[in-house]
Amino acid sequence: MELFFELEIVYIVIGLFILSVTAFVTTRDFVPKVAFKRGMLIVGAFLIFMITFHYNMTTTRMENVKKLFNDGETIICENKMRRTISRSVILSKKLGWKIDGNRFVNSDYERDFHTSRCIEYNGDKKK
Repeated sequence: MELFFELEIVYIVIGLFILSVTAFVTTRDFVPKVAFKRGMLIVGAFLIFMITFHYNMTTTRMENVKKLFNDGETIICENKMRRTISRSVILSKKLGWKIDGNRFVNSDYERDFHTSRCIEYNGDKKK
């Protein structure tokens, strides 16, 4: 459950905002009385579906990234600290990276990277 909130808290907050807008709009005088119930059910169900879908997709990708890394493959991660053209960092066991829970860590690097922000790197394979 901790991982769910770690990954999805932003989308839950956005969903709550969307639900509050839905509640505000559907309780106006010019809107039929049944609109609140229907609107909240439809929008709420859609948000629950989308957040659950996103969580499942993200955790599946995280497991695949961990497996690939443990198999010796190269991984590429998004680096939001560096605001340059190349905002990605390449990680591999050969470069001294390790997995600590859901994070890639390296004592030579100033920060770690969450596995949810990483994908398989295909740039080193010849075509």
